[in-house]
Amino acid sequence: MSETIETTPSGGCCGGGCCGMQQQPEQQAQAAQSRRETKAPAATGVHLETGAAVPSATPAAQAGPEHVEEAVAYDGILLSGFGGPEGQDDVLPFLRNVTRGRGIPDERLEEVATHYRHFQGVSPINQQNRDLKAALESALAVAGIDLPVYWGNRNWAPYLDEALQQADAAGATRLLAIPTSAYSSYSSCRQYREDWADALEATGLQATMQIDKVRQFFNHPGFLAPFVDGVRSTVDEARAAGFADAEIEVLFATHSIPTADAERSGAPDLHEWGPGGGYEAQHLAAAEHVMAEAAPGIGWQLVYQSRSGPPSQPWLEPDINDAIDALEARRAVVIVPLGFVSDHMEVMWDLDEEAIETATEAGLWARRAPTPGTDAQYVGALVDLVQERLEGRPVAERKAVTSIPAWYDVCRPGCCENPRLGFRPAIAGLQP
Repeated sequence: MSETIETTPSGGCCGGGCCGMQQQPEQQAQAAQSRRETKAPAATGVHLETGAAVPSATPAAQAGPEHVEEAVAYDGILLSGFGGPEGQDDVLPFLRNVTRGRGIPDERLEEVATHYRHFQGVSPINQQNRDLKAALESALAVAGIDLPVYWGNRNWAPYLDEALQQADAAGATRLLAIPTSAYSSYSSCRQYREDWADALEATGLQATMQIDKVRQFFNHPGFLAPFVDGVRSTVDEARAAGFADAEIEVLFATHSIPTADAERSGAPDLHEWGPGGGYEAQHLAAAEHVMAEAAPGIGWQLVYQSRSGPPSQPWLEPDINDAIDALEARRAVVIVPLGFVSDHMEVMWDLDEEAIETATEAGLWARRAPTPGTDAQYVGALVDLVQERLEGRPVAERKAVTSIPAWYDVCRPGCCENPRLGFRPAIAGLQP
């Protein structure tokens, strides 16, 4: 998604909302000179090997198994981010990329741009991914995995097609993609798959480069461990401030999405989810695990943020600000950005600014727990996901700690459809 428009970022650090915000003037000038303002054009099709059911996939994934239990000799990692502006001149072109094909005028985009301009036009998300790339490279080396990491973004430089060109120049033909997003939905999974298809067609590499993806990692213990630590320490801070357990409420926040999108998320043809689909179910399962580990007995709920679109269109609720206003018999709130892997504009603005302000106006003590960022436990989880595919680890041996088992390696047909936009060419999953 977009960081502030209808689409869900990968997530997005230290919890302070300011990591990587400042660049030196010479760095900004160099970036401005080299940047490209538009992402790769939408793909017109995909490449299927003879007899294959999954386009541009390695032989182990071409038939579309739910879990690939065959070792694959990858020769690179494709770290895939959402992207974000790194200066005032980047803001509008970036937002045009995010909303491409939706006909949103610049006047409307400028309303959203004010959030970025409040932070000098700089989102921390690119620096977050630079730091994550470095941490991942180091952790892979420690694990004895000799694979280069190529980093590309969906909506701003460096773009995904630029990362593929870099990989191709190095002779890489089999990449394992890691989206910086943990859950199943159109914008947090399928849209990455579409943009990989765009990048392959734009570079002319459809028939020569193969890209698989790691499973959605919402229930990997290494991804959830930083949230466990954050909830435990923040609840302890509330207790130390004099609040009884019955006076504390934990609010797990994630990006709201249209209910029609939610209903099509998480392979709905294979699961009986509730009205929020797999997207909501995965968040609830993750939150249940975090609370059981960090603060059993403390009240909690799943809330949503950052909705956009016309008021007539239903989105997942409750909004975090409405949930705060509705609290009774509570004097302290702990806000947990469960839907995000690192700090970015929606964490910094919608939580650190708006939600904290709402809580303060309601007379509540409020703190926001950190996102995983480059926490060693989270980085270790990404390394483990890579190892799963390198060794073809059986699904029964994969790490998953919620009531939902280890997710699919190859996306199922029709999974995470966007009913308004329809199906676009996508890879790393069964068609459509």
